[in-house]
This record gives sequence, structure tokens and C-alpha cells, in this order.
Amino acid sequence: MHATRKLWTWLAIICVVSFSVLGWVGREIYLKAPPIPSAVTNGKGEVLYSGDQIQHGQQAWRAAGGQQLGTVWGHGSYLAPDWSADWLHREALALQEAVAKRDFGQPYAGLDTARRGQVDATVREELRRNTYDPATGKLELSTLRAAAVQQVAMHYAALFGSDSRFDALREQYAMKAGSLPEEADRAALTGFFFWSSWAAAADRPGETGLSYTSNWPHEPLAGNTPTAGAGIWSIASVILMIAAIAAMVFFHGMHKEEEDPPTPKSDPLGGMRITPSMRATRKYFFVVVGLILAQVAMGVVTAHYAVEGTSFFGLPLGEILPFTVSRTIHTQFAVLWIATAWLATGLYIAPAISGHEPKYQKLGVNVLFYALLFIVVGSTATGWLGTLRAAGTDYSFWIGNQGLEFTSMGRVWQILLFVGLLFWALLLGRGLWPALRKPSESRGLIAMVFLAALCIGGFYATSLTWGRGTHYSMVEYWRWWLVHLWVEGFFEVFATAVIALLFTRLGLIRAASANSAIVLETIVFLFGGILGTLHHLYFTGTPTSVIALGSMFSALEVVPLSLIGIEAYRNYQRSKAAAWVRNYRWAILCFIAVGFWNTVGAGLLGFSINTPIALYYMQGLNMTAAHGHAALFGVYGMLGIGLMLFCLRGLSAGYGWSDSLLRPTFWLLNIGLAMMVFMSLVPAGIYQAHASITTGMWYARSAEFVHSSFMETMVWLRVPGDIVFAFGTLFLGLFAWRLLRSGRDPQAVAEGARVRA
Repeated sequence: MHATRKLWTWLAIICVVSFSVLGWVGREIYLKAPPIPSAVTNGKGEVLYSGDQIQHGQQAWRAAGGQQLGTVWGHGSYLAPDWSADWLHREALALQEAVAKRDFGQPYAGLDTARRGQVDATVREELRRNTYDPATGKLELSTLRAAAVQQVAMHYAALFGSDSRFDALREQYAMKAGSLPEEADRAALTGFFFWSSWAAAADRPGETGLSYTSNWPHEPLAGNTPTAGAGIWSIASVILMIAAIAAMVFFHGMHKEEEDPPTPKSDPLGGMRITPSMRATRKYFFVVVGLILAQVAMGVVTAHYAVEGTSFFGLPLGEILPFTVSRTIHTQFAVLWIATAWLATGLYIAPAISGHEPKYQKLGVNVLFYALLFIVVGSTATGWLGTLRAAGTDYSFWIGNQGLEFTSMGRVWQILLFVGLLFWALLLGRGLWPALRKPSESRGLIAMVFLAALCIGGFYATSLTWGRGTHYSMVEYWRWWLVHLWVEGFFEVFATAVIALLFTRLGLIRAASANSAIVLETIVFLFGGILGTLHHLYFTGTPTSVIALGSMFSALEVVPLSLIGIEAYRNYQRSKAAAWVRNYRWAILCFIAVGFWNTVGAGLLGFSINTPIALYYMQGLNMTAAHGHAALFGVYGMLGIGLMLFCLRGLSAGYGWSDSLLRPTFWLLNIGLAMMVFMSLVPAGIYQAHASITTGMWYARSAEFVHSSFMETMVWLRVPGDIVFAFGTLFLGLFAWRLLRSGRDPQAVAEGARVRA
């Protein structure tokens, strides 16, 4: 007990210190983010863009699809360009032509090598010179550059409008015509794109060769190449990771794991009484399966748009289901079904652990279910309709699609979801309270489950921190609090503690050792995980300290994954401990799969892009997608399915259960995911990375490159894996349908009969 208290103390210290540093970094980002000028003027003092226009342009881009339609500073979808990189390249080319004609009286292509070098040097100097005046808040461009800006702006204004000359390009970008029907919105959009590219090339005050985005994207014409810091901190992070893994292996070798207790002769949960509120969670899991099927269907459509743009095997599906909508549903439903599975698991196990059914708990579980269903359906429908009708910035922010990846629902829906999560934490706390008050060996595990639940409910408040006019750097800062800390942090702590608690209840691991192990695992995970959030923010207009902190602590995130295979093997042994354990075989195998994908998806593929020098060239390319698919579904998705199967086993008591359907479900999902990642996404990502390194980010994301024969072949090579994976979800659907048709569990039927009698 004394050792466990010390671990809890260390956990508290690490959390306080880490969040203090993360808060300090947020303050630095706020103070040192690229300034939004009050006016952008030309050499004659004429205003090209006002500060309000630039901020409104950010809102217009998000209303048109935002991070579901290309990226800005590397964050978003992978089909359309990175608009900041694309603008920067187009402006550099326009300046090349203008300087060549001014200085030599002929097009750039007609110049010899020496004169081209002079032009290139002039263009680089023009793009890197920071003419922002903090005293007046104005950014004054030369007459030559102002003309280039206006020329490039015409391209984007026409692209986001309905100009028929851009129909072919829109098809390649999977854009619909008239994404922004209002001329004022299109003009503001070009201001935002210009500002994002200006910040990417202009030297920071007092610096030379260092832009506000640490020289991202790679663009030789603007002199954007990796900084020395990116290389040095990358090397340092690799050294730290190797040293930390060695230390963990040494620690593991010095502290021999305690043997598992003797396996009970019968299932300890076999005679568990299913309370009314536990039974009420059953419908949550059927909704989870429905969301999985919908998410996979949207993923198939979204992937196919990479080839046909706005059609699906010749059908003009993009007219009613644009790419921005299908991708929004695909990414949003992934988070929603995983979260729903975990929330329902918490509501199921609370009375099972405490042996107490609070008054009106069933009512609360039912109210929460229909509230969550209303939020899912409502936010999806309003986002879809808003996109189809191009409803504008006010609509998109409040009830439509905010255009932010993984957190796209409108502000009204976010507020409702926040209230729902707090209500869930209250229900969970009511169910666990008797067990928290009663001294027991497993009280530490129960406390960890409850604390993680409080963090899940409370930290969703970070989705409410940005407003319509919030600086884009700060939007990204808070968004990653939500995506990284909420999804990848506290949900994982919650799920890990729940699994340990379930295993102790089954008598497969000792409660005392599990208490210490879970707190220690949480310490190791959060020590790297909290400040590891910063690796998402290297190039989003943040200070260079973000690169230093993010690279070092994200390297530490990989450390606990190095030994996760040992835990997976132990779980495999536990799955064969006794004949009755076979009842939970597929749930346990899902937990084993989580270990595999944690090592491969989160560890191997994650660290391959996490160092600053790697991410400099690969941010926003298909290697990110490979990591995202392997980690999100492989780790969190399989974890959610495993928890769901564990709960459904108790709720069905074997009634309607089918191992013959779960066997192909498990293997097809994992094999299909591996095929998708390693046959398509990884080769495409490596090919794109080569283009980014040799030519520039603009080229790796260009329509010419993305629709090259090799890249389109890689898209088609997703089909075999997608088919295998889709069949896995269909078997899961059949399994759920069989359970649903089987009716209520035998205990519920018997209780109902007694009541009627």
C-alpha cells in the first residue's frame, strides 16, 4: 500500500508539472504566433486585405470544408493541396516571371542559368523579407509582390466559385463547384491563404532563415529548407528513445513479474446478477456496430474519390455526398463509435463492481443513450445539409460542420456532447461510489477508472475553447488537446484500467499487483504523452521550443510500447488458463491485437513520422494516414470491440452468441487492416515523401502527382484490403443481428415472467 501511495504521488506530480508546461507553451504560442496584420497594402498604400478579411477567410475555408478539403500548415485531408504550400509555390512562380520580365525583359524560361540564379535569389529575398510593422500593424508588400498576390488570388477565387474552366481541377481535388458562392467569402479566403503562406516564408523578427512555421513547407524557391534545430532535436530524440527503452528493459528484468494467481475452476462472473441499468447498456453496443458499418462505408466512398473525384464507379455520388461530407462522417464516426463502446462499458461494469444499483440509474442510462443518439444524428444531418447548401460561416460554426478534423460538429452539438459526457461521468460515479468507499485490494483500480472518466468528461471542454475569430495557431493548439489528450490519453488510461479490473474480477491477475502496475503504466504513458502532444504542433506557427519539447517527449511515448508484446503474450496465456475462459476468448484476442497494433501502428509507424526532420517532409502525406489507420482502428477500435464483446458476453449469457461469426470477424478485420496499411498507404506515403524531399511539398500534394499512375495504382491496391476489412465488419454486423434477434438475455426473460406472474 505504501508503494502504491508513492506511485500515486508521482502520478500527481507528473500531471501537474506536465500540464503546467503545456499551459506555458500555449501562452508562448499565443504571444509569438504569426501576427495577423490590420491591413496588407501594396507599394501605393492600397489595401489588398484587411485583418478582418483574413480572419473571415479562415472561417470561409472551414465553412467550405476546411480540414476535410486539403490542409493548411499540413493538417487536414490528403486529396486536395496543402493550400499554404500551393499558394507559396504559385506566388513564387508568379514572382519569377515578374522579376525576369522587369530585369531582363523576357520570360523566366528563356533565361540562361546565371540569370535564372539572379532571379531566384531575388524571389527568395522578396518572400523572406518580413515587412510587417508592429507599430502600425500593417504589412506592406512591394508593388511587384502585390501584383503576384493578386494574380494568385484570382486562381483561388475562381476555383472555389463556379468558373467552368476549373471543373477538371475541382474533379481532381474532389471539390464541388460553388464551394463558396459568395464573392466576399472567396475574396476573404484568398486573404487567409496568402497570410498562411506569408507566415510560412517570412523570417521571424530578429531571425534569418527561420520562418514563423520553422520553414515548413519544403519549398526551395522560397529558401524553405529544414532548420538545424529540426535535425539536432531529431537525433537527440532517437538517442533518448533508445536509452529509455534500454532503461525500461533493465527495469523489467530487475523486477520479475508476479505470477498470476491460480485460475478459478469456474467463471467468477458466471452467476453475476445483471441489473436493470446494466441491461440498458445493451442497445449502446448495437448502435456501436451500426456506426462501424456506416464509418467503413464512408471510408470506401472517401478512398474512391481519390480516383474519380466526385463519382463512385461512374455514379455522380458527389452531388449528394461530397468528399468533405463523406470524410467528415468517416473520421467523426470513428471517434464516436469507439467512445460509445467505452462509455457503455463503464456504465455496464459500475454496478457489477460495486454490487449496487443506484436509484434511477436505468433511467439515466436510457436518457443518456437517446441524448447521444440525438447528437450523432443531429450533428451529422446539419453538417451534411450545411455543406450541400453552402449555408455560410455562421451556420457552419454553430450547427453545421466546423471544418476541423475529428472535431467537426457545430458548437451547439459540442456543448450538448460536453453536457452528455459530464452526465455519463456522474452516472459512472454513482455506480462506483460504494466500491470507492469500501476498502479493498482493487480500490486503486476503481479509483483510476473513475478519475479517467472525470478527465474524459472534463477535458472535452477543450473543444469549446476556440471561437470563430481565434488565431489558427491557437485553434490547432486546443484541437490537439482534444484529439491527442482526450482520445489518445485519458480514454486509453480508462480502457487500460477497465481491462485490468475485468481481469481481476475473472481471477486471472492479482488485484494488488494490478493496482501498482496500472498506476505505473499511467505514469510512464502520461510522462511522454502529455507533452508529446506538441509533436503535432511543430509547424503551426509555434516557437522553436515546441520542436524541442515535442520531439523529446513524443520519443518517450514509444518507450512503453516496446514491452507491450510481453503483456499481449501474457494475455494469450490467460486466454488458455481454463475451459471457461474460452467464453471471453474473442474479447481477450482483441486485447492481444491491441498490443500488436500499439507496437506497429502507434510505435513503428508513429515514430517513423514523429521526429521533426521526418515530419518536416511527411506532414500531411499518406504516411500520416498509415499511422492514423493502424493506430486509431488497430489500437482504439480493437480495444472498443474487445470491451463490447466482454460486456455483450455477460448480457447475453451465451444466448444467441456465435463464435463462428466472431472468428472471421477478428481475422478479417486485422488482416484487412494490415493489407490496407502495408499494400497501399505505406508505399504511397514513401513515394510522396520522396517527391516532397526532392521537389517540394507543393508537388507531393499536387493534382499532377496525386493522380499519377503510381498513386492511383496505390489507391486501387486498397481495394483488396478494403474488401477483406469490409467483410469483417459484415460478420460483426451479422453477429450483432443474431444477438438482437435472440431477444433479451435469459435472466431478463425469467425476471419478466416472474413479474407477470
